[in-house]
Amino acid sequence: MKVGMLWFDNDPGRNMAQKVGRAARHYRQKFGRQPNVCYVHPSMLDGDSCHLERLKIAPKSSILKHHFWIGEEEVNLAVR
Repeated sequence: MKVGMLWFDNDPGRNMAQKVGRAARHYRQKFGRQPNVCYVHPSMLDGDSCHLERLKIAPKSSILKHHFWIGEEEVNLAVR
């Protein structure tokens, strides 16, 4: 991802889906585009990665806890 938005949410009353959903809504309002990836600190996920609708949530150790690096991952399509 070359361009994205950093979102912070440490509200214990919201679950991961709610936090990522709020970040995605703000991203759509700000950029007019749908994000397709959100990187979070590995401790915030139970496994390697998961999906929330069309949004991939993936661990990245360089992201601080309670921060969400959300944006559009480039799709590399090889033409044969």
